[in-house]
Amino acid sequence: MQRPLGAQISHMLKDRGVDVIFGIPGVHNQEMYRGLAEAGLTHVLARHEQGAGFMADGYARATGSPGVAYVITGPGITNIMTPMGQAYSDSVPLLVISSCLDETAARRGQLHQMKDQRAAAETVCDWSEVARTPEAAYALIDRALCEFVAGRRRPKAIHVPIAALEALAPNARPFGELHGLLPQPAPSDIAVLAQALRSAKKPLFIFGGGAQWIDFAGPVLRRWNVASFTTYAARGVVPPDDPLCFGSYLARPGSADVLATADLVVVFGSELSETDLWRDRLGASVPIIQVDIDPEVLAKEGPPIHADAFSVFEALSEAVPEVLKTEWKPEHVHSFRSRCRAEVDAERPGIVPVCDALRDCLPEGTMIYSDMTQFAYAAKEVWDMEQPGHWHHPTGFGTLGYATPAAIGGAVGRPGLPTMAIIGDYGFHYTMAELGVAVELGLSLPIILWDNGKLKEIEESMVRAQIAPNAVVARNPDFCKLAEAFGARTAAPKTLSQMQQAVRGAFEANGPTLIYLTPEIGSAP
Repeated sequence: MQRPLGAQISHMLKDRGVDVIFGIPGVHNQEMYRGLAEAGLTHVLARHEQGAGFMADGYARATGSPGVAYVITGPGITNIMTPMGQAYSDSVPLLVISSCLDETAARRGQLHQMKDQRAAAETVCDWSEVARTPEAAYALIDRALCEFVAGRRRPKAIHVPIAALEALAPNARPFGELHGLLPQPAPSDIAVLAQALRSAKKPLFIFGGGAQWIDFAGPVLRRWNVASFTTYAARGVVPPDDPLCFGSYLARPGSADVLATADLVVVFGSELSETDLWRDRLGASVPIIQVDIDPEVLAKEGPPIHADAFSVFEALSEAVPEVLKTEWKPEHVHSFRSRCRAEVDAERPGIVPVCDALRDCLPEGTMIYSDMTQFAYAAKEVWDMEQPGHWHHPTGFGTLGYATPAAIGGAVGRPGLPTMAIIGDYGFHYTMAELGVAVELGLSLPIILWDNGKLKEIEESMVRAQIAPNAVVARNPDFCKLAEAFGARTAAPKTLSQMQQAVRGAFEANGPTLIYLTPEIGSAP
């Protein structure tokens, strides 16, 4: 059947398993909206392309399926580039499809014109290409979807000229189900790992975001008596009651001392970036065995294993079925964790008790999206997760305003399952308009707004650098009245028990609830 290419793209995506599109229509990309309803796609109308991108990111993290966004030429792309950069940093499968101008070299002054839209987008994604024909558009979409299951999951951008979107095009070819094609470990790699593990007296594993699909690590690690750390993204891979888990305190200086005592270190699915460690080197005194699907990561450290972390861990668990004895002592691990928790509490007074109370009142399986705020910085260290892949934070790119729209995307991807956002007062300003989307969709979404009245993390950094704090205080609105103007419910609890009651009610409400907290709640009786 012949349809305009813009409509065919929607039909093609639906045929490939895409169910939801996040975006904003405009005169340049309206042809992409022609086939939405006919194809059976759900469209979520964002209030800003940045919000659309974060929603698609949150949807992808919640479901494991690609998040897809439709945007317009020029400002649509520039507005969504921040979410693309975040998705690139955090390995999220985000597909951005935009319109673009038919000709830019010989014609100036057009609506939404950029000097080079394709090149601009490429600075924050895996690749960015222009599809000038239906065949090119179909091939690029299939390439993106295949790469999402065959390698490191990073955003792609496809730009389609307006005239091509409007022109009639044939159907895309049928496509079978996409299966994972991640690199598998060689038997020799597993044999080397097994021998190293059996020989080690103090083996230590580090799990990163690339290992978050490992959901059976607890019993295996206990059988081997292996100690472990997790990055922030991998919390929950190791059960919180594992007696030899050092937790997500990898960025604490004391972790380097622990690592220096290990005689085997294996890193599963982590590039050990600056935001994982906050120091130049890991601190291990032995060669590090790096397991990763990204060759660029493997070039950084010791003996590499180019394979999927899940497959390697699974094969290793079968290769070493016996119980192992090591020299790790649970009491030493407990002492380390207690020391680190006390450090967090001292650095950010009053937050740890709030984290504990909030954690204790959440329904089982709650998925959390957090923002760049001191509350989240503390929580990522002291808050143990029961299962992996249920706390999402803009770790690498470090953008503000992520949590609210990302949580909306996550809630759309998990209908009927509990989702929560945690955001600071300043970050809320960035994407507050997306609260209207949560109201419009009737999402039972608690939004924890932590208001310390300033950019406190930056203020404290300035003080440490002996800079007089400057430009760190902004005039805040009455956040509760603002949320109510959008049609949301609100609560401003003064005690931890009131907070817990408000959170429980928010999960039962027919719409979002902004729960306004200030630091005083942590010291309230």
